[in-house]
Amino acid sequence: MRCRPAPANKLQALPRGPEVLTKPEHSLQLELQQPLQALLPKPRNRKAKVQFPGRGLGGRPEAPIWFSRSSTIKDMNYMRFINARSASRKHSAIRLMAELLLKAPKSAISLVIGAPNPNTFPFKSAVITIENGETIQFNEDLMKKALQYSQSAGLPELLIWLKQLQIKLHDPPTLHYPPSQGQMDICVTCGSQDGLCKVFEMIVNPGDNILVNEPVYPGMIHALRPLGCNILTVASDEHGIIPDSLKEILAKWKPEDAKNPEKNTPKFLYTIPNGNNPAGTSLTTDRKKEIYELARKYDFLIIEDDPYYFLQFNKPWAPTFLSMDIDGRVIRADSFSKVLSPGLRIGFLTGPKPLIERIVLHTEISTMHPSTFSQLLVSQLLHQWGEDGFRAQMERVTKVYRKQMDALLAAADKWLSGLAEWHVPTAGMFLWVKIKGMNDVRKLIEEKAMKKEIFMLPGYHFYFDSSAPCPYFRASFSLASPEQMDMGFQRLAQLIRESL
Repeated sequence: MRCRPAPANKLQALPRGPEVLTKPEHSLQLELQQPLQALLPKPRNRKAKVQFPGRGLGGRPEAPIWFSRSSTIKDMNYMRFINARSASRKHSAIRLMAELLLKAPKSAISLVIGAPNPNTFPFKSAVITIENGETIQFNEDLMKKALQYSQSAGLPELLIWLKQLQIKLHDPPTLHYPPSQGQMDICVTCGSQDGLCKVFEMIVNPGDNILVNEPVYPGMIHALRPLGCNILTVASDEHGIIPDSLKEILAKWKPEDAKNPEKNTPKFLYTIPNGNNPAGTSLTTDRKKEIYELARKYDFLIIEDDPYYFLQFNKPWAPTFLSMDIDGRVIRADSFSKVLSPGLRIGFLTGPKPLIERIVLHTEISTMHPSTFSQLLVSQLLHQWGEDGFRAQMERVTKVYRKQMDALLAAADKWLSGLAEWHVPTAGMFLWVKIKGMNDVRKLIEEKAMKKEIFMLPGYHFYFDSSAPCPYFRASFSLASPEQMDMGFQRLAQLIRESL
């Protein structure tokens, strides 16, 4: 019987309403440095031995999720994860001056920034109607701000909301660490994939070894391959990464080899821990703990790409790597694409300040900043919703995808039983199906199925060695109607029988 979610634990109130939006921007930046003490856990001593429980929106675990023994926090050498290209990046003088102007009094005379005159903008106002019938209004002054250049790290009012969200959901142990020793930091990106690409370009040198669990999202294959790194693939099953597979790969090194660049120990592990794309699997708490211990032992980073975190179908939610990160070795990528809109292109990275600062420097000379309009729209929405509205949106979206998943599973049970096998997804939008008795489904999916007007992705797209035979295909349940799902799998079943 399929598990159904239990009611979520209540979060502390997130900021809402116009009071945050009307504060001067320089005061908002100060709040980022001095968050509301009432919302924060007590500071942790970086040199102390610590134990702590994780927490998540899906409810606290019944028992502490961390190690049964105390763990000594390790000092991180972040220069090991910053290549020469990234280390050479410097602040743009224009961007720095723009930041200073935000803190300047209104009487200041600026002849320095080449920002376009907002009086020339043809867009004067906007009213956006949201799901509950309420509106977000951009008057002329706010529209001028929305259409102008903004901070490379993200709008301060949005960063405040996101920082408090991460504190409530993940309780990062590094929150009060010194900045140079991995203090938690956040930046907004043009969708999470923009941030991840910048993370890879910050870390990877040609010939570096990196760890990736397969099957993997094809976007990451195409992002990593041009960087010339050696991809060490880690096996997965229905519970995500198999720790023994990771141990087997790491066994060729000794833990102390990480201090010797010539040994070329792995720099990071990339994984989608919830609703893996394409497999729909999620890492268990025990496996996350074991993987994090291996990261500490062999000194590699964990890139926690979690776009389906808010689309988990079962509760309580497992703690995140960020919630376990006592060393400051996790870079977490979040996205609003699945719960608000992909077209807004708003994601955010959370991780150690020395590394997030490098990402922001890259942004200064590439995208310059995420869309100011999109950030303001999201910020206005989140402040208007507050905690209750955001939770309601997550539950509404999850309900939609759970219903869609149930429809696809019903079609699979009806037509593919005996012909294929699959695991019920724990999160996300995808069903990963293995056809029995077929070594490779490439021709079936790319030729025969398409001729019957059924479009799916053959599994080889999700492996670095795309030439190897693969019996899997990925079916998305996000858009199709139940009737289309049923008809599609009926046609597919007939094609499978004809091909066997």
